[in-house]
Amino acid sequence: MSSYGSDSPQPSDALTRFDVKSTDEDLKVLPAGRLERMTGKAPSSWTDDDLIEIVRDRRIRLISLMHIGGDGWLKTLDFVPRDFSHLRDILIAGERADGSSLFTAQGIQPGASDVVLRPRVSTAFLDPFALEPTLVLLCGHYGRDGKPLPESPDTIVRNAYNRVKKETGVDLQALGEVEYFLGKRPDEGDIYGSSDRGYHAPSPFVFGEKLRREALALLAQIGVPIKYGHSEVGYIEASEQDPYIWEQHEVELALWPLPQAAEAVVLAQWVIRNLAHRYGMRCSFDPIVRRGHAGSGMHFHMSPNRDGAYRGGKDENGELYPEAKWLISGLTTIGGALMAFGNRDEGSFIRLTQGKEAPNTVTWGSFNRKALIRLPIVPMDDKGNPVTAPTVEFRLPDGSAHPHLLLAGIAQAMLVGRDDKDLENHLKQTSMDNTGKTTGAAASVPRTFEEVAAAVREHRDSFQSGDVFPEHVMERVIDNLNS
Repeated sequence: MSSYGSDSPQPSDALTRFDVKSTDEDLKVLPAGRLERMTGKAPSSWTDDDLIEIVRDRRIRLISLMHIGGDGWLKTLDFVPRDFSHLRDILIAGERADGSSLFTAQGIQPGASDVVLRPRVSTAFLDPFALEPTLVLLCGHYGRDGKPLPESPDTIVRNAYNRVKKETGVDLQALGEVEYFLGKRPDEGDIYGSSDRGYHAPSPFVFGEKLRREALALLAQIGVPIKYGHSEVGYIEASEQDPYIWEQHEVELALWPLPQAAEAVVLAQWVIRNLAHRYGMRCSFDPIVRRGHAGSGMHFHMSPNRDGAYRGGKDENGELYPEAKWLISGLTTIGGALMAFGNRDEGSFIRLTQGKEAPNTVTWGSFNRKALIRLPIVPMDDKGNPVTAPTVEFRLPDGSAHPHLLLAGIAQAMLVGRDDKDLENHLKQTSMDNTGKTTGAAASVPRTFEEVAAAVREHRDSFQSGDVFPEHVMERVIDNLNS
């Protein structure tokens, strides 16, 4: 018997579900991105003509322009092209939208409510869930002046990324750990789980393995780079109040420049939610599903890339790279304020105060998981060479995070650290050893939205520096937290 139960809806093959015509490209395994296999080109080399050829060859019926809203959720605007001239207009110029409905939380001005969604050809993918053949493109937002919209989260993260690159020469890259819970009723099949013992458990001891593996494959097909996936520790028995059994899983993405890393997170959540709907399961990215049980974080790993070398940890002599120091110093300085974008749910504060390896003090350490920031171990080959990039892990955010605004804030934090006149002493005073002892007096992270608002107010100049976060956006952020 399937671990999903005989009456659970089963997925069809997402590779071929809407294909009118198959080609030899579908039989290839690598590269993982489906359109990359079909075109024979890297996404950065795609043109409008390439996509028009895909539409013609695959008889694509719909074009979907996806973009990120002020609330951190994916939005979509759908088209049925009338002819190839109309298709080209969509691909080149996009279409207008109501910015006041999209960016209310960012304080967009009434005179700037008309915005344009402009597609990026390099982001195109075939929608694996569409009933009609659909080509999707991710978009940025532009104002009446033809410039990127200042209130758009997409604009903000790109401005922050470009500022770091311009001022330091560093290509700041990141990856998100997307943790989530799947819920199903106990009578839907055999359940073998055990409370907080599901870490790396295979089927049949977890019921969500099949869904998770399909999510990994689909994400790779649509062009999202993946590091790995596994089951996590969380497991919650059904109760009279909640008839669902919940088990936790994780999809860890791969390093990508900040704007693409933010898009990868929202696409991962979109894919997982769609699959949960298809399988008849419930899905939650909430920081806490039930008090007293493991919560879902969304840890972010950052690695500054300079001239092709990742500098997110220590050098061959065991000394922190300067860029890693900047990140650690900045994150321990304004980490509490970053909760405005990384911890946006009431359950965020429960997760941080009930233990379960969630950080609650402003500290950093090489390995300790109780630290706010840590340096994870780096796998080596038999010659002692690293096979993955060293990273600085920020363990404060959770599943309520707005990845675009959070990563923009992290980029600003790195520049705060760079300008720290007392950098070495600051690092010493905020350090935690592997036993949990700290050198200085460890400050607590904010415990309420009002405390987060106070932290944002204290560090608002850091966010607004370089015109990354507009002043009126930060005003609205503070107002929303206080309300």
